[in-house]
Amino acid sequence: MDCDKRFSSGHLILKPEELRLSDLVRLILSGDVEKPRLVDSSDTTEPRFRRRILIFVSVVVLKILLLVSAPLSLFGSASEFVLNFLSHNTFSDVFLRGEVVIPEKSSPGYVSFVGYLDTRISLDTTARREDGHRFYAALCIMASKFAYENPARIKYVVEDYWKMKFLGMDNYWNEYLEKNTTQAFMMSDESSDGEETIVVSFRGTEPFNSEDWCSDFDITWYELPDIGRIHGGFMKALGLHKNYGWPKDPLPNPNRKSPLAYYAIRDKLKTLTCHNQRTRFVLTGHSLGGALAILFVAVLIMDGEVTLLDKIRGVYTYGQPRVGDSRFAAFMEKRLEEHDITYYRFVYNNDIVPRLPFDDKDLMFKHFGTCVFYDRRYDAKVLREEPNKNFFCPAAMVRMTSSAAMELVRSFTIAAREGPEFEEGWLQRVARVFGLFLPGISNHSPQDYVNAIRLGPSHVFRVHRNLRISN
Repeated sequence: MDCDKRFSSGHLILKPEELRLSDLVRLILSGDVEKPRLVDSSDTTEPRFRRRILIFVSVVVLKILLLVSAPLSLFGSASEFVLNFLSHNTFSDVFLRGEVVIPEKSSPGYVSFVGYLDTRISLDTTARREDGHRFYAALCIMASKFAYENPARIKYVVEDYWKMKFLGMDNYWNEYLEKNTTQAFMMSDESSDGEETIVVSFRGTEPFNSEDWCSDFDITWYELPDIGRIHGGFMKALGLHKNYGWPKDPLPNPNRKSPLAYYAIRDKLKTLTCHNQRTRFVLTGHSLGGALAILFVAVLIMDGEVTLLDKIRGVYTYGQPRVGDSRFAAFMEKRLEEHDITYYRFVYNNDIVPRLPFDDKDLMFKHFGTCVFYDRRYDAKVLREEPNKNFFCPAAMVRMTSSAAMELVRSFTIAAREGPEFEEGWLQRVARVFGLFLPGISNHSPQDYVNAIRLGPSHVFRVHRNLRISN
């Protein structure tokens, strides 16, 4: 095994940039995974056809995403600018008075594409601190939603609307891609009795960022001894050291232009929590951000950061992809229970991302923790695993398309039933139409997760990890 993987006991690395048609044919027809240039594996053979199909699909999807990366990013930036331009300029301003406002991307008024899908700013007024997990779930989904915004806008909303303290937003380095790929912000909320809660919110999958989507569809993994197999792309985004894995402290690297996410956030939390013994923190994120939130806890456990682990109030993720295999899931379940860490993983209806990377009963990625599954009626069930866990089942497509059609109809009636705060804009309705063709994509919007927490039943938050929960 070369030095790039020496910290692990096994690995599977996909290299879609090396994709050739002949390699795809060889991969499908042969169990020899050493020869195709698009696969780097510690296993020299793969006799199972199902496994080779999973690798085939993942490589093809990754290759397509890499090919469309530049135009997709350009389209996203242009769409975001147009949305902001239209919101800053009325017809009369432009055509009658000749006044044009050019929106600035770094200003508090500049809204991300995700922000236009759900324009709500205010927190859930029905959630109280004494509600425990429901309060933090409602707070964290809003923090996860605003992690997509620029720092000035986050600061404006946190301090002016939520009346909390903004602690900063930073970009973090990925040593494998040699660029900033990870963002997270922190804020703090202090109760009347002096108890402080710090919220760490990781930014999720941006709609027009191919690299983010590559992380979701990639089945790359590294196996850590006595722990299990963990998703490679998510570990790299969190701060995995090239060649060295997870040393206790970050190793010097002259090419590094910004800090590594895990180490910078860990050290900042140590500083923030040492002044007040009653300070606790929660970790959260939507989509890719949710994966980074729970893996942050995993690395704390691997590093033996007991003091910080004991200060975790909870982990709340929304539409989170899978992060490890069954051994890793068992490892995390045991350690979370030892440190009394509550982990809620929220899944809405047919959201495709929690079903990624593709599941394989012998090898691949498994979920763990308490899954709160919401259907399109915002009813909720506490499950071990979300229904239809592999998503790509032809028999389920009719049901999912029917559900997407009902959600499109609901978008025109929900405000009349539930109140004006649930009114959906035209952009979200366009996403609902798109959901008729790919239901799992439209169900990934933060809009439905905000609605689910606010409208869903509260009894799901009374379920503890040590209770037996059914599938």
